[in-house]
Amino acid sequence: MSSDEDTLRAAYDAFNARDVSAALELMHPEVDWPNAWEGGRMVGCEAVAAYWTRQFESIQSTLVPERIDHRPDGSVLVTVHQTVRDSETDDLLSDTKVQHRYRLKEGLIARMDVEDPSAA
Repeated sequence: MSSDEDTLRAAYDAFNARDVSAALELMHPEVDWPNAWEGGRMVGCEAVAAYWTRQFESIQSTLVPERIDHRPDGSVLVTVHQTVRDSETDDLLSDTKVQHRYRLKEGLIARMDVEDPSAA
């Protein structure tokens, strides 16, 4: 397994454990991150931490990487099984597959994009 894969798997593990600090340690200080829940993008670890804090109050996502592919353009594409539950009721809101495309810089996550796997 490559170090990029190790970094990404550790990031998913930290996210699923709601260990924001551990996840942020794997990100570049100026990480460019999508706000898939509310829309838009954010830059920087503090912005990502604030976004996740808001998100965890309303929804609980579990992200399980199923496949990791290194792309010719240098990005890493992760196919993810994503389940989303309401934080208060635990009702299942979504159970789907998504793709996350990453760019890493100096071993840290520098950018993430969410892609629709059916568009591939």
